[in-house]
Amino acid sequence: MKSQKLLFGFMPSSLIWGYIAIAIFMAGDGFEAAFLSKYITDMGYTEAQSAFIFTAYGLLVAISAWCSGVVAEIITPQKAMCIGFILWSVMHVCFMIFGIGMHNYPLMVICYGIRGLGYPLFLYSFVILIIQNVSESKVSTAMGWFWAAYSIGFGVLGGYLPGYINPIIGEYHTLWMSLIWVIVGGLISLITLRNVKTDKSKANLSFKEKTEELTKAVTILFSNKNIFMSALVRIINTTPIFGFAVIMPWLLVGTNVTDQGLGFSKTEWQNIWTVFMVVTIFTNIIWGILGDHIGWLRQARWFGCIGGAIACFAFYYIPVSFGHNYLMAMIPAVMFGFTVAAFVPMTAVFAALEPNHKGAAISIYNLSAGLSNFVGPAIATIMVPLFGIVGAIWAYIALYIFAAILTLFIKVDQK
Repeated sequence: MKSQKLLFGFMPSSLIWGYIAIAIFMAGDGFEAAFLSKYITDMGYTEAQSAFIFTAYGLLVAISAWCSGVVAEIITPQKAMCIGFILWSVMHVCFMIFGIGMHNYPLMVICYGIRGLGYPLFLYSFVILIIQNVSESKVSTAMGWFWAAYSIGFGVLGGYLPGYINPIIGEYHTLWMSLIWVIVGGLISLITLRNVKTDKSKANLSFKEKTEELTKAVTILFSNKNIFMSALVRIINTTPIFGFAVIMPWLLVGTNVTDQGLGFSKTEWQNIWTVFMVVTIFTNIIWGILGDHIGWLRQARWFGCIGGAIACFAFYYIPVSFGHNYLMAMIPAVMFGFTVAAFVPMTAVFAALEPNHKGAAISIYNLSAGLSNFVGPAIATIMVPLFGIVGAIWAYIALYIFAAILTLFIKVDQK
C-alpha cells in the first residue's frame, strides 16, 4: 500500500478522488447549516422545537459515527460509504416531502434524525481508507487535508452558495438542490474508490468475530483511559460549531426583541459562517503539518482549547458590543477558524493509542466527532431558555477550558 505514487509527499494517488467526493458530498450536506434552524422557526415553530430537531439529528449522527470505523473495517470502507450515501439521499427526500412539505413536525424530527445516520458512514469510512493507505507518521498531515476537503464542502460551498441562491429560488428549493450535490459526491466515490486497496483481514472474519470486533468500539472506551479522555477532548473540539449553527442566526439575524437579532441579514450571517469555513481550509492543512512537529496534544491544548475559549468569547461579545458591524463580526469568525482546526492531530492520537485496534479507536474518534453534533445543539436547547444565548456561549467556553486540563493527563507515544 505504501509503494504507490504519492501526491504532496503523503497522499496515495488513488485517494485523491475520495477527497474530492468528500468535498462535494459535504457541500450538499452543509447547504442547510447556516439557515435551517431559522427557517424552521420562520415556519412557526419555537426555538426550542427547532433546536430539538437538531438535537435528535445529532444523537443519531453520533450513533452512526461510533459504528462507522468498525463497520468500515468489517464490510470494507467502500461499502460503508455506499450505505451512507443511499441512506442520506432517501431520508432527505422523505424529510422534504413528508416533513417540511407537509409541515409535519414529528416527521421532520424522524426523517431528519434518520438522515443523520447517513453522512457519518460516508465521511468517516473514508478516514479508515486514509489510515489503511497512509504511513502513521503522515496521518496528521493526511487528516489535515481531509478536514480541508470537509471545510471546502460543508463550510465554503455549503455555506457560501445558499447565501446567493436563497434570494433567487428560496430556501425550500435550496434544500432540494443539496440532494444533487450529495448524489454527485456519492457517485464519484462509488466509481473512483472501488479499486483502492483495503485491509480485508477483518472483512473476512466470521459473523461472531465481526460482532466481537464491533463490541471493541464500546469496551475500548473503558479499558483505555487515554482513549476516554481523548474522546472527551474530541467531543468538545467541534461542539461550539454545531451550537453556533443553531444560536448565532438567532443572535445576529432579525431586528426585534423576539428574534434577539442585531439586524444582520441572512446573507450576511451566511457569509460570516463561510469566512470561518474558508479559514479552516488552510488552517486544517497548516495545523496538520505543524502537529507532527509541535506535538499533537501540545498544539490541541494551547491553540485549540485555550484559543477556542477566547474565540467563543469573541464570537458573542464583539457583535454585541459593536452591533450590526459586518467587518467586526468577521474577526471572531477568523479567530475561530484558526483555533478549531488545531485539533486535527487528534486522529493520529487515537490511532497511536490503540495500534492493534485502529478501527475501534477510530470508531471512538468518530463517535466523539458525532456526539458534538448532539452536544452543541443540546447545550443550546438547555441553556438558551434558561440563561439566553450568552449562557450557551459561556458553557462552550467552560468546555474548552476543561478540555485543556484533560490534555495534561493524556499519555501518547508520538513517533
